[in-house]
Amino acid sequence: MNLQLPNRAVRLVLALAILVLTSWGLAPGAFATHLRAGDIQAKTDTTAARNPRRIFFKMVLYQSNVNTNVDEEAVTIFYGDGKTSGRNAIRRVSKTPVGCDGTTFRMVYYFEHTYDATGTYTVHYIGENRSRDVRNMAESANQSFYISTTIVIDPTLVVNRSPVLNAPAYDRAGRNQVFLQNPGASDADGDSLVYRLTPSQQVPGGVDAVLTQTGANLNTPRPQVCTGYVTPERVGSSPRQVAYEGPPVGVPNAPAIFQIDSRGQIVWNAPLEVGDYNIAYVVEEWRRIPGARARRIGIVIRDLQITVGANNNLRPTIRIPNDTCVIAGTPIRRIITATDPENQGVTLTAFGGILPRPAIFTQTQVGPPTRATFSWTPTCENIQSDPHQILFRAEDRPLNNCGATLIDERAWRVTVIGPAPQNLRVAQTGNNAQLSWDSYICQVPGAQILIFRKEGSGNVPTDACQTGIPASAGYTQIGSVSVGTRNYIDDRNGLGLERGKTYCYRIYVQFPRPAGGASIASQEACLTLVGRSARFTNVTVDRTAATNGQITVRWTRPAPVSNFNAPTGYRLYRAVGQNPAATAYDAPRVINNINDTTFIDNVGLNTLTNAYTYKLEFFSNSLPTPGAPVLVEIAAPASSVLLNATPDPLLKTVALSWTYNVPWDNTRRPTTIYRQVGSQFLPIAKVTGTATGGTYVDRGTTANPLVVGTTYCYYVKTNGTYNPALPDSLINLSQQRCVALQPVLCTPVLTLKPTNCDSLASRLFDLPTTPANGEIYTNNVSWTLSNQPTADCSRNVASYVLYYAPTAADSLRVLTTLPGTQTSYAHTGLRSAQGCYAVQAVDATGATSALSNKECKDDCLLFLLPNIFTPNGDGKNDTFRPKVFSPIKRTKVQIFNRWGVKIYESDKDPLINWNGGGSASESGSGPRVSEGMYYYLADVEFGDAGGTKRTFKGWVQINR
Repeated sequence: MNLQLPNRAVRLVLALAILVLTSWGLAPGAFATHLRAGDIQAKTDTTAARNPRRIFFKMVLYQSNVNTNVDEEAVTIFYGDGKTSGRNAIRRVSKTPVGCDGTTFRMVYYFEHTYDATGTYTVHYIGENRSRDVRNMAESANQSFYISTTIVIDPTLVVNRSPVLNAPAYDRAGRNQVFLQNPGASDADGDSLVYRLTPSQQVPGGVDAVLTQTGANLNTPRPQVCTGYVTPERVGSSPRQVAYEGPPVGVPNAPAIFQIDSRGQIVWNAPLEVGDYNIAYVVEEWRRIPGARARRIGIVIRDLQITVGANNNLRPTIRIPNDTCVIAGTPIRRIITATDPENQGVTLTAFGGILPRPAIFTQTQVGPPTRATFSWTPTCENIQSDPHQILFRAEDRPLNNCGATLIDERAWRVTVIGPAPQNLRVAQTGNNAQLSWDSYICQVPGAQILIFRKEGSGNVPTDACQTGIPASAGYTQIGSVSVGTRNYIDDRNGLGLERGKTYCYRIYVQFPRPAGGASIASQEACLTLVGRSARFTNVTVDRTAATNGQITVRWTRPAPVSNFNAPTGYRLYRAVGQNPAATAYDAPRVINNINDTTFIDNVGLNTLTNAYTYKLEFFSNSLPTPGAPVLVEIAAPASSVLLNATPDPLLKTVALSWTYNVPWDNTRRPTTIYRQVGSQFLPIAKVTGTATGGTYVDRGTTANPLVVGTTYCYYVKTNGTYNPALPDSLINLSQQRCVALQPVLCTPVLTLKPTNCDSLASRLFDLPTTPANGEIYTNNVSWTLSNQPTADCSRNVASYVLYYAPTAADSLRVLTTLPGTQTSYAHTGLRSAQGCYAVQAVDATGATSALSNKECKDDCLLFLLPNIFTPNGDGKNDTFRPKVFSPIKRTKVQIFNRWGVKIYESDKDPLINWNGGGSASESGSGPRVSEGMYYYLADVEFGDAGGTKRTFKGWVQINR
């Protein structure tokens, strides 16, 4: 049931009642001091008639009966959308004792709510009140108990179930002994959980105060940190750590710690003073979304109570297995043991999302020695990328003192992975590979089978927990299919597989988010294609020219020739560039002789500045009969080598770089660089290139350095191979590239003519009246050439590029380009004198100098108001406005009469323009004021770079 807030009269009565109770020293919480701990769980509707806006909740509270007979039979819930369940409308469904002393009870409440829209909502519970004498807050009995859960309602999430905190929220600790607590959290959707501590909270005034709220605060609690709250390790006089094997390892006599780790494990090393302590922690739920950042879709705040006792009991020690992985469908069985230093019996328990079913945990010996068995056969539904966490707890049994029990606990992680796909097979179909495999056992909706290929056989690490295929194995993903598919055809993206190569395949299964997870990779299946495919060996530049360049293209003949049905031949395609689009290739050259494997391309080639890429198709008949379907095999494309050269006259070097896109390997053998010396090219260096190119800086030699003013020409020779073990040197030349090592241009020095603002300010009364729309400014700049960066820098300037920025904070942009003979410029038509300038020299080849110095100018601060104006409507001097002014952003003006009464105020017009009207409106169009003297106060913000603000005071005479 969802009830709206009571009417206004009722709310006022409630507020008055709270005030009266408080004035008597009887805060509402004074009647109910009993709540120890609790949390709220939420999940979206999973019924057959699913409504994504319908949310089911489960709340668990822990109640004390020490010094109180209050019982939380019903509760009030605030849903976070301005609605409430109604006062005490949610009834308790169960109440069970916790522990052996009968002082604590676990209570469960179920409720649901349907929201009006999608969004993020926080569900609140306020309990009245906390249990008495909590040590780490002030007067806990008079502070309300508060917990909340936040859930995101979004249909795209499909199902959203908040984390379930399986372990109890109330625990005991011993003085000067390590305290451990873990929520044993699980998430049914496989979302990732993140833990952090947060202060315990209260809502002042409790439920009654919230029910009186109106407007935006309607039925919305505003929690605050509990008064006097501190974290437990700060209570007492210098609490210290004790020895503990960790994590974290205890450092005896170091300051006490209280912390939570990534597994949700709370460690308090170590309590000093006895009593009850309350802390809170947040469990965040993060949904991993393919192709996007993880999204937080839920927050659970649990408030936990710890009772520290003064006893001589010693903690037991629990031993659990190492974290592990298990293949879905494989039974896992582990032994958990515990020991007690006083040889007391120990109770072992386990918590987690898979307990008490389908996993089974059975204690077989109370001890000593103490033993228990954990067994579980995970199914395909349990596969996920995050491990399942099981919390094992050991609680000792002190004789005749159940209130002195102490615990040890450890979290164990089990990652469930998918089984490997079975019986992967591969067969040749034409020049394609036909893959098939057995039906996969885990048919999880949305799962994908990923297919990988490698040339030659490869090993995958044999780690039992290794899922997928690591990049280091050398496989490349070539496709994916749904988990129900049992075959795949590999045609190498339409190119077909190459004869003479061995192709090996593996597959594995990737499971869908949010749980995710993967399977072990399949065994390898390999296919060797008999024979040899046609493939390029040369794309070498024979002649460098802008219109009649020449390239020789060569390739290997496919084999065995006897296997091909006539007619056979080649189609050779050409495109400009090294990574052309599929549609960029020219019409093919058709070669009908299978033995003709060379083509000299010399029609309309610009080998001076362009690289060219070639694509080859080998065609043959599929059958010996005429008219049979034609088979086409496509060789991997290959480009020419393109060389670029960049001169640096300052360093007297030429930086060379070259690129290519070829199917062979140019990294195994060095690339040779040639430079023209006299009438011939001589080798000057050898370098090892990369898969796509190489670089080299020519510095000349000590005896023969490069000379400024000289033109140098180069080409490079690459040496590639398909197989380093074979002597198949694939020699290819780049085009020739010539570059002039020209002297660097001298750097200009710019001067921006300044304005003498001080002189103008001293002559304000002599300055002409500023135009109504503001002054129009001109900035004058000039420049000369310096002797930098070198004394012999070039002064052969063809043009100057002048740059401008409106303010010093703006980027310089090209203002204009001027002839090399012009060394000054007047920048006219400016609404502001503010601006920055720089200039750059350019020579006839397009080479540029360094940018000059950057010079900036600012507006002056000029403002002069007249002492008289005549608002008589004759169009002359009708408004009160500045006579002289520089650019202004804003002016706030106040006008006072001779008795100090403000008659006008406005900040709407930077130029004021008061027409002598009274205060009827800010436009000054109210009743006219009488003739006489008035006083003004003007706060002016100028338009200069610093936004200077100044105040001007004075008087003005009105004559009509």
